Amino acid sequence: MSGKTPAKSDENDERDTTGKPAGSPLMAKKRTKALVLAVVLSLLTLYTNTNTDRYEGLAFEYNITNPLPQGSYALCSAEGGARGVYTVDATDGVVECVLVVDEWVKGTGSLGEVQDLWKGIEASDTLPVARVPEGAVVLPGFADSHCHILEYGFSKQIPLEGLRTIKESVEAVAHYVQSNPDILTDDGGIVEGWGWDHEAFEGGKMPTASDLSSHPVLANRQIILSSKDGHATWVSQATLDANGPYPADVDGGVIVRDAQGNVTGVFIDTAMTLIKPPVITPQMQHRRFTNTVRDALSFGLTSLHDAGFNPISLDFFTRQSKRHAGLPLRIYGMSFFNVSAIDVHSLTSPPAPSSSSIDAYWGSTRRKVDDMDGETRLSVRSVKIFADGALRTMGAALYEPYADDPSTSGSMRLSAEVLNAIVPRFLEDGWQVNVHAIGDRANGLVLDAFELALRNLGLDSFNDGAHPLRPRLEHAQVISERDVKRVADMGVIASVQPSHAISDMWYGEDRLGPDRVKQLYPFQSLLEAGARLTLGSDFPVDDINPLAGFYAAITRIGKDGKSPHGPGGWFPNQRLTRRQALRGMTIDAAYASFTERTLGSLEPGKKADLVVLDRDVMNVDVNDILGTRVVATVVDGRVVYGGV
Repeated sequence: MSGKTPAKSDENDERDTTGKPAGSPLMAKKRTKALVLAVVLSLLTLYTNTNTDRYEGLAFEYNITNPLPQGSYALCSAEGGARGVYTVDATDGVVECVLVVDEWVKGTGSLGEVQDLWKGIEASDTLPVARVPEGAVVLPGFADSHCHILEYGFSKQIPLEGLRTIKESVEAVAHYVQSNPDILTDDGGIVEGWGWDHEAFEGGKMPTASDLSSHPVLANRQIILSSKDGHATWVSQATLDANGPYPADVDGGVIVRDAQGNVTGVFIDTAMTLIKPPVITPQMQHRRFTNTVRDALSFGLTSLHDAGFNPISLDFFTRQSKRHAGLPLRIYGMSFFNVSAIDVHSLTSPPAPSSSSIDAYWGSTRRKVDDMDGETRLSVRSVKIFADGALRTMGAALYEPYADDPSTSGSMRLSAEVLNAIVPRFLEDGWQVNVHAIGDRANGLVLDAFELALRNLGLDSFNDGAHPLRPRLEHAQVISERDVKRVADMGVIASVQPSHAISDMWYGEDRLGPDRVKQLYPFQSLLEAGARLTLGSDFPVDDINPLAGFYAAITRIGKDGKSPHGPGGWFPNQRLTRRQALRGMTIDAAYASFTERTLGSLEPGKKADLVVLDRDVMNVDVNDILGTRVVATVVDGRVVYGGV
């Protein structure tokens, strides 16, 4: 590793936001890759910009093939088969049956045991019994602890993800236009899509506006396409013309230009805001939401933690929950806090009531919503803050320079001063604080802010006190050994995405070097230190299927069976056991959303949220896990997908 002093974003020399000297020939290339997931912030506004018309939408249409009995029933393993109901209780019990009464679990055990329980409830009635298919198992409903709901629905409009050439991508957009007569005949409309990836294109070539506009179907049309990771926008010539002229530079972003200095049609990070988004109607929001929920239920997901509500999306979800007597599944929303709009020094006292900024500090005034396990199925009691960028794009903030580019050590999106002002204030006002932190420096500084909050609150751990606050590190990718212990000692939750590990393993050592790479995705080290993990996917960045994350967590190999360290997995000592991975997708995810008393396991007194899988993922060969099919998904005791 280089012994050079880490680049800092607040230095006064001529450096870009990743710490590179402005004159570096690598600057333009690296700046085009900065701060991957931080731009989800922009997209939360960019792609949920909506008009003020009220559109409540139709009630969600469930894909149900065979409902369970109404009211009360026992759901049991196949007759004569092995016990197949995984309770995920404190003993990780595996039983024959679960007794459901209305939306509640009333008991578990053998069929005889749950029938005896039933007699104490309804002595005169016969208990209906439903059995799952042979080989199938029952588990608590899955949770995704870090995802982007409306963004995923948007990403399904045009199938750009996975395409390997610019030409294929252009053809996909043209096919979408031709396949939708209302879009084809609307020459003045704006075509939108999501999912292109220049890293997948030959030579990592960036697309251009002329690539789109040269296609006869797309000529003269405004087109706005977001990249797969959400940090770049590719537009057509018509869109360039409609939004120009453009500044020479953009703080925190890049306008990609050719050798002659002409704008090419790709905008990176904050430069994306130079392209005015179309008005997103409530109808479009509803369509995106429906797309996501349909896929989520088909994969056994019953709870989603959305990593970044803005006021518009919060309003949408609130209206949906009230209009239709509850959302189709449970949603735990993190409200995005726009730090850039705040005078940090004003946080020493409450903001003036007359403040006109909608982005002013709202922790002491905004009402929390805490009904994820209730009638509306919606909770909003946490705040989302970004500390740094992404490892892949060298935006993650490291203590030491990157091994493959010693001119930069990444950058903090927020200084230590800002973190120390904002994080304790939100915690003191009773909000769970969830901070995007990827690099070891970012994780360390966020933990410093959490530690300051503990001192202010007079606590030793966030597990102490009458009302635990349970702050979270979102991603927690590169963590020093010292900070692994701090995460555990302070009661901070590590919200991790195992599928990211098997993507990043192919370049992790190049970025970090042979020693520091051992600190990347230290799942088992965190658990052994006493920390709690909650698992997610970050969809649409990664696969929405929770079993893809389960597979990644327990194998640390790619879907092709390969890893840089061979078929045994990448740093196999950091693999999770199946039990640990399952708990991270169920009871520990419930803990991370303050619902462990009512969700996350199949125990008496908890909601009957469960999933039936066609095979026993706790015991089958790992090569069979990804082929698992969801037989049924159940929320509040009722089938919402498939059937038994």
